[in-house]
Amino acid sequence: MSYRQATYDEPLLREFKSGATYEIPGTVGDAGSMIPDALVRKDLNIQDVAEYDVVRHFTRLSQMNYGVDLGFYPLGSCTMKFNPKYADLISSMSQFRDSHPLADESLVQGNLRIMYELQEYLKAISDMDAVSLQPLAGAHGEFSGILIVRKYFQDRGELERRTEIIIPDSAHGTNPASAAMAGFDVVEVPSGKDGTVDVEALKGLVSEKTAAFMITNPNTLGIFEHNIGKIASIFHEKGALLYYDGANFNAIMGHTSPGLMGFDIVHFNLHKTFATPHGGGGPGSGPIAVKERLREYLPVPVVEKKGNEFHFNYSLKNTIGKVSSFHGSFGVLLRAWAYITGNGRDGLTENSSVAVLNTNYIAHKLSSVYGIPFKKQKMHELVISSASTGKRAMDIAKYVLDAGMHPPTVYFPLILKEAMMIEPTETVSRRDLDEYCRILIEGAGKDEEELHKHPTSTPVGRIDEVRAARDQKLNWRS
Repeated sequence: MSYRQATYDEPLLREFKSGATYEIPGTVGDAGSMIPDALVRKDLNIQDVAEYDVVRHFTRLSQMNYGVDLGFYPLGSCTMKFNPKYADLISSMSQFRDSHPLADESLVQGNLRIMYELQEYLKAISDMDAVSLQPLAGAHGEFSGILIVRKYFQDRGELERRTEIIIPDSAHGTNPASAAMAGFDVVEVPSGKDGTVDVEALKGLVSEKTAAFMITNPNTLGIFEHNIGKIASIFHEKGALLYYDGANFNAIMGHTSPGLMGFDIVHFNLHKTFATPHGGGGPGSGPIAVKERLREYLPVPVVEKKGNEFHFNYSLKNTIGKVSSFHGSFGVLLRAWAYITGNGRDGLTENSSVAVLNTNYIAHKLSSVYGIPFKKQKMHELVISSASTGKRAMDIAKYVLDAGMHPPTVYFPLILKEAMMIEPTETVSRRDLDEYCRILIEGAGKDEEELHKHPTSTPVGRIDEVRAARDQKLNWRS
């Protein structure tokens, strides 16, 4: 705020700016006179900026951002859905917004009812037996689930020998990270020629040391693991557990479930499946669900119903304890409840069907130009390779930026050369799908030298990404 806009007394303000000192009752002269010279600041460099300049600056910055409210956001594996505004409206209602997390249970029965109903929804959708809403993000839920694996075998006296968790080579990076953070050794199983887990290789890796198998189905290549029933039997026969990474749940919702596939533990990414806000450093939510034999290991509290009243239960016998402050991220849970309630069973099933349809539509349109490995029907996402065009995935991604759309995820999964990962979700029109494919095909036909100059229309042009990652300047003075 500028001094002219403030309501200060002008003569006093002029004295203040000139460096005048004042005696304050109980002190001796200027406060600076009592501070050692070595600790005295020489200047306080605060600019005199008008309010309208500040507002205009940050408004311009916001207009440079790209988000799901502005256009198609096909960032593969991240599932960037449009967030419906009715869910935002409900979450902003004062009855919810102003409720205190430490209010007595009798005063927040409405909140507890919504949390209880969300638990029941997630149980039904996943065919699991119990749910905790505590974790604050998908990776947090994943880590909490692996802590359940650890405590389960600890209570059975098997933890000393159950030291390994097996993970596919196409997995999300959080899988091996969660396993390692929980104290397990990570064993990688390769993908077969069809892009699914190599079952014969898997059989050779499973042993008495195996604690769990972590996988998402469909997998990161957008392919359904058709051998999942056989895989479940292999692990259960060895006394190990199956962990379902819920990152790709959007592809199967209403059609099948982790419970039917034989999984013991599941985490949900509410932003990926149930259209809550994603990213930006804000609050998230990653509830976990388990089969009956693991119910007592869930993080607390869980919401239970007695008669017509709802309450928190902190006394699960084998719980891994609290994994977040208060009761989870209630605003995000509320949005997910609103989304599920608003869509209903048929709507959720249709959303998955449309997401799969959109993906296969893109695959068909791009197949004449880009390499599409593993020629199977795709699920919620697909991976293409720009190697078949002779162009780098990074260069084509930068070209997409210049066209005013968000590029695909590039160079993931790592097992594919020049990988570009696209996930349209169900919240995109056919017109946008056609335009996106047109841009990708157009980019593939550009001269390589010309392509390398992009982007040219963005606020920041081509940067040295290797240097940016290794030589970070985090101080504004740099």
